[in-house]
Amino acid sequence: MKVEEKKTNAQPAQQVQTGADVLVDALIDEGVETIFGYPGGAVLPIYDALYRSDKEFQHILTRHEQGAIHAAEGYARVRRKPGVVLATSGPGATNLVTGIADAMMDSLPLVVLTGQVATNVTGTDAFQEADIMGITTPITKHNYQIQSAYELPRIIKEAFHIASTGRPGPVVVDIPKDIAANPCFETDQSPFHLPGYQPTIKPNPLQIKKLAEAVKTAKKPLILTGAGVLHGGASDVLLELVNEYRIPVTSTLLGLGAFPGDHELFLGMAGMHGTYTSNMAITDADLLINIGARFDDRLTGNLEHFAKNAMVAHIDIDPAEIGKNVPTDIPVVADSRAALEELKRQMKAGPEDHEAWLQELSYNKDAYPLWYNSPETEMVAQWAVKKIYEVTNGDATITTDVGQHQMWAAQYFQFTRPDRWVTSGGLGTMGFGFPAAVGCQLANRDDRVIAIVGDGGFQMTMQELSVCQERNLPVKVVILNNQALGMVRQWQESFYEERYSESLVNSQPDFVKLADAYDIKGVKIESQADFEAQIGELLHSDEPVVIDARVIRQENVYPMVAPGRGINDMVGVKP
Repeated sequence: MKVEEKKTNAQPAQQVQTGADVLVDALIDEGVETIFGYPGGAVLPIYDALYRSDKEFQHILTRHEQGAIHAAEGYARVRRKPGVVLATSGPGATNLVTGIADAMMDSLPLVVLTGQVATNVTGTDAFQEADIMGITTPITKHNYQIQSAYELPRIIKEAFHIASTGRPGPVVVDIPKDIAANPCFETDQSPFHLPGYQPTIKPNPLQIKKLAEAVKTAKKPLILTGAGVLHGGASDVLLELVNEYRIPVTSTLLGLGAFPGDHELFLGMAGMHGTYTSNMAITDADLLINIGARFDDRLTGNLEHFAKNAMVAHIDIDPAEIGKNVPTDIPVVADSRAALEELKRQMKAGPEDHEAWLQELSYNKDAYPLWYNSPETEMVAQWAVKKIYEVTNGDATITTDVGQHQMWAAQYFQFTRPDRWVTSGGLGTMGFGFPAAVGCQLANRDDRVIAIVGDGGFQMTMQELSVCQERNLPVKVVILNNQALGMVRQWQESFYEERYSESLVNSQPDFVKLADAYDIKGVKIESQADFEAQIGELLHSDEPVVIDARVIRQENVYPMVAPGRGINDMVGVKP
């Protein structure tokens, strides 16, 4: 293991292999390069094994377990391989729960290693004991508690396989301290067999035939891309199909980047804060092809009004999602790439005449664009996001927390390539964006990584600045600072008669001094002119930077679909 500190001259005598050594070897066999973690009593044998290992992979000491797991999520999202997390028992493990639930909702592959008290005191309320198996059962794809070091190699293989195949997700492996510490003389090296876990990868050709026929007869077809397109690595096949058959595309929040955001047939994001064109396209379409999206409530709005004119086809690797929320006429259980490749094979005829449909959508794009007020001096968050896009030419990985800044980033940053958009979708986790950016930067050291965060969410995990300083990670943090919990404030304005209960934040740290305390460059920008003058140089520097961008407090995210309304019933639409 690479360690930055100098090891002492006195090295431990050659030891019999322990359970912890078996674990480390199993991780190496799985190709693990990076572990995000935080040590504690129950995992000291594992950390000692990491220290003694001569294998070259890095351990990232985050400053909080939540930072570790969100960093692992960012790493997993852009590398498309499991992020690995290590935390101690009790509070160490329970501090991971939010990130585990977040990864489960957003289908991110994680292998989460937690320490546990020794087996002889399990169930006695021992110091730092917590039933992490019971706690995480509803929010994991699977979990294990190790009963013997003998089974560690097989279980680690199973954990990585389960986390990364089918619909990806988190797997927890709970390891009692005595099993990690005690000698291990024999291990199970047999191939694993999981007869109850056999994800369906290839589609039923007859279902694809039905879909191909539906495409040929549709007058108003529409493709909806979800994160499943990205997880399946299907973006290139999707682009080929769309170019050949001239089918317009909209996207969920997590599907952004699956199809180029600057393509003439891309309509923008759909849903609660989706574009007018996308939401009306779903409303008017006669064929809706959902590829890898969950049909969650923030996308659909009131289901009574969702895609009522459309035949619905749903391609998803998780059969539980098909028909769960929206009645499905053509169900296709399969990996997105395999399904689209089979559809392309069966779509032998040329493109149908959708010109009238495309002209209607093009008119809507021109007539009802995204908009915002733009005062001469004060800074508007939407404008700031557009400026970030312009100075980077879209060549950046963007991470966010949840809230107004997240929606503005989704609306105004055009993602032209897959795996450059990393956000918390299903769970909507504040504090996600910055540590996720750390994980993204560690996954791809040469990429430009920008965390666009709110002043509220950044304060939840800002201690991870220490990792940026320690590892010289050139993450750029852009705080769209409206001195408020922006989305909460917007809802209170819209639905609670402007009763701003605990959503206006009038006391904040000096973020420039905070950055300086971590020996990181910090800049406060209060006008559009200054932002325009400085942002290019700041984003292109080779060091970490914290930018406190002071934006208008009262700005709202539009369009907006109010709760209980159909997505065709939007407020804040301007011609």
